[in-house]
Amino acid sequence: MVADEVDYVVGVDTHRDGHVLAVVAAPVGTVVAQRTVAASAGGYGQAFRFAQQHAEGARVWAVEGAGHYGAGLARYLSRRGETVLEVGRTPRGERRLRGKDDQLDAVRAARAALSSEPLPRPRSGERREALRLLLVARRSAVDVRREALVQLRSVIVTAPDRLRQELRRLPRQRLLARCSRLRRSSSATPDELAARLVLRTLARRVEAAAAEAAELEREILAHVRALAPELLEEPGVGAIVAAQLLVAWSHPGRVRSEAAFARLAGVAPVPASSGQTRRHRLSRGGDRQLNRALHTIVLHRRQHDPKTRDYISKRIAEGKSRRDATRLLKRYLARHLYRLLEQQPLMT
Repeated sequence: MVADEVDYVVGVDTHRDGHVLAVVAAPVGTVVAQRTVAASAGGYGQAFRFAQQHAEGARVWAVEGAGHYGAGLARYLSRRGETVLEVGRTPRGERRLRGKDDQLDAVRAARAALSSEPLPRPRSGERREALRLLLVARRSAVDVRREALVQLRSVIVTAPDRLRQELRRLPRQRLLARCSRLRRSSSATPDELAARLVLRTLARRVEAAAAEAAELEREILAHVRALAPELLEEPGVGAIVAAQLLVAWSHPGRVRSEAAFARLAGVAPVPASSGQTRRHRLSRGGDRQLNRALHTIVLHRRQHDPKTRDYISKRIAEGKSRRDATRLLKRYLARHLYRLLEQQPLMT
């Protein structure tokens, strides 16, 4: 446990404009000192000096929101050799029973770290952060493209007959090209004029979002090749999936074991037994984007990899359902990919 390894834990409740700190002594959990600092470079320096004054000896920082509001503080502390742990939000039930304010949340963060097994360290590295931002932007562009395409096809369904007959059977690329060139017509009715304008707008939006996504994917691929080219050699692992794996894993030592990585990915076996039935089911927790990346790999391998098809057939022959065979395959993938990632150098 963390309490066996340190003398103090500095709990931090992070916010956009300020952070609340609480120094808690191990192992009894006594609050030694508390302070509020600004969420800025000057505030981070004050927090560091505050910890040096009130938490001499072996200490760790338990930062709530280390990947969001606390990201700047976590980077500042890591550069100065401090050990930073990432803690989750206080459960809603506990907040209801015992109240909530920023000072209480800081103390709870520290005590949660003290009473737990070693917690994951915050994700770090300039390239890792670059990948995260690129993935966020690409996901947004893909969502815009998909939504605009759905709207475009919906408009065609209700468009005036002449326009609908012209567009309804065109394949996607020709449809987008044709709609993006639609112009006003003096002989068109008001509803047809509106349909032409909307179709042109939506088609250009789809094309612009597709161009953005393609540009972002090229940038993501360049970062993945620089960080972990071995990932791209794995069947079913493309640039986007590899980037998501790298973002979730972050750096060697962040996730303490392959079992913890499987739990993070939401593929750790969860008991689902009842009566005389003894079985496990797929987990519904963890990092859902990482879980989606593993699912994408499995879908590709089920279709194109003979070894994967043979494995699933073997498990089904043993009496497993197809879903249970998929769960076992995802668990194997988590173990294999974690070991591959742990061989990578520290992400910078």
